[in-house]
Parts: sequence; C-alpha cells; structure tokens
Amino acid sequence: MGTRTRTRRTTVAAVAAVAALALAPGCTLSQTGEGDGKDAGGGRVLAVKIDNVGPARPQTGLDAADVVYAEQVEAGLSRLMAVYAGKLPPVIGPVRSARETDLELLRQFDDPALVFSGAQSKLLPLISAAPLRQLSPGKAPGNAYFRGSDKPAPHNLFVRPKALDADTGDGGLGSTGFSFGPRPKGGTPERERTVRFPAARFTFTWAAEQKRWLVSMDGTRARTADGRTLGASTVVVQYVKVRESRFHDRGGNNTPFTETVGSGKARVLRDGRAYEARWERPLPQDGTEFTTADKGEPLPFAKGQVWVVYAKAA
Repeated sequence: MGTRTRTRRTTVAAVAAVAALALAPGCTLSQTGEGDGKDAGGGRVLAVKIDNVGPARPQTGLDAADVVYAEQVEAGLSRLMAVYAGKLPPVIGPVRSARETDLELLRQFDDPALVFSGAQSKLLPLISAAPLRQLSPGKAPGNAYFRGSDKPAPHNLFVRPKALDADTGDGGLGSTGFSFGPRPKGGTPERERTVRFPAARFTFTWAAEQKRWLVSMDGTRARTADGRTLGASTVVVQYVKVRESRFHDRGGNNTPFTETVGSGKARVLRDGRAYEARWERPLPQDGTEFTTADKGEPLPFAKGQVWVVYAKAA
C-alpha cells in the first residue's frame, strides 16, 4: 500500500482541484466524479455531537451533513457525529456531550471544530489538549446555542452553526482517506442491511428510484424535524474493536471506546450492491482507506452523504 502520510502532503494542484469541484444536488460533500480525492486539503470541518435516543428524534440538520458517524455509547445506545465541510444548515441538533472516541476520530482532520454540550470532568483535560477547536456553550458566542420547546431536556439543545464562525471549507474532508468515483465491478446485490448495537440498531434500505439507502433507527424510518427522509449514497459498516474505557456515566455505566486507528474488515454499500472491504488507518492523523477485500484496490464511494457505522468486530 506504500506510505500512509498522503493525507498530510497536500499539493497546490490538489487544493485547486478541490476548489473547482461541482457538488451534487443537495449535497455539500466535496467529491470528484472519479478518482480518489484523498490528498485534497484547504478546508476545515465542523463536527457536531448529535443525540440519538428516542426523545431526541427527529433530529435537525442531519440531512445536510457530509459524513455521519454512528458510535456506541453507554448502555449499548448510539450517538452520532455529523461532519459538515461545506454548506451549513441554519440549525443542528439536539447537541449532546463528547466522548473519548471523538477525539481520536477527529485527529484525521486539520483543525476541526467540535460542537458538543459538555463532557464529564475527567475527560475535559483531554478535550483541551486535543488538536481541535472547542465550541461548547461556554466557549461559543452567546446566540449560538438555544433550548427548543418541542423536546424535553436534555434533548432540546440546538446550535446555530453560522453563529459559530466555524470557517468550514469544501476541502475539509480531503483528509478522511475516502475515495469517490464510479461504481466498481463486483459486489453482490443487497436491498437491506441492519447493524445492531446492544441497545440500538440501524437499518439501511436501498431505494433505487432515489439512488440512496434510506435510514431507519431502532425500527423506525429516520426523518428530520422538517419531514425529510434521511438517506445515504454510501453506507460503510466498519468492524472495529470496541473496548471499555476509564470513563463512566453518572449511572456507573462504562463508556465504550471505539478504536478507529488500525485495520480490519468493512462492508461498503453503494448503488444497491454490497462490497466486502478492508479498512486501514495506521496513525491517528491519517485518514481511513478502504480497499477491496480480494485485490486490495481502492474502493470508491458514491457521491453524496456517507454514513459510517462502527460495528463491533467479532
């Protein structure tokens, strides 16, 4: 595979290419029609921790994210991290607290901004030491956060991202390691895929007429607060090690840590087909590269929103 420091060797040509990209309708992801786009740079991302339990749904602004990461938290539940690199929606939320997993995940981005409601006291020093910009309520402009009236606390905290002056840029996703391009050969037809956490589940159903995978969470079709159906052009089920961390919630439940650095198996869904894949991220500052399981060739994603679900490896 060769050296893995490509994500930090941005060339002037790559930056120019990213700046010239045309976006797919309704999509803010900076993606080329073909090729990999891995070395793109010159932008920042805004990452928002989003609540994902029943009382928090439907969420707001999630359909505008370029990438949505789904991770396991305490008691086997799930939480989302939505990453925005281009156009920002007016409101995003509900915003919830950060986890140790987020800090390692965000190391792949250059100077990312993290929107979160807070964190347990023992984690705060790690957040302060991480190479990111903290945009929690105490460190954001006074008009950036507000409490909504249609959900109970603590599931009612929202953010106005444009008030944060986050300075996002289309090149911000260039360090993810993702590649985009035409559908590769092979794969097997797939209509539906379910990923289960101990107390949560995600189901992705292929909608050929929409050319995307419709998202269901815990058995219910996912929609935004304004009624838009959530759907992904590409879904990545990434099998990782999920272990106990040194942190616990107030109820004494251990906070799981998802290891996103390393290598392992993955299943990539695009265009109604499933591809067995390998993932590799040697260092925290590297992006995650996905290759075909049989030949080790780059596995391109379809243009549009990407969902990455971290499933526990067997």
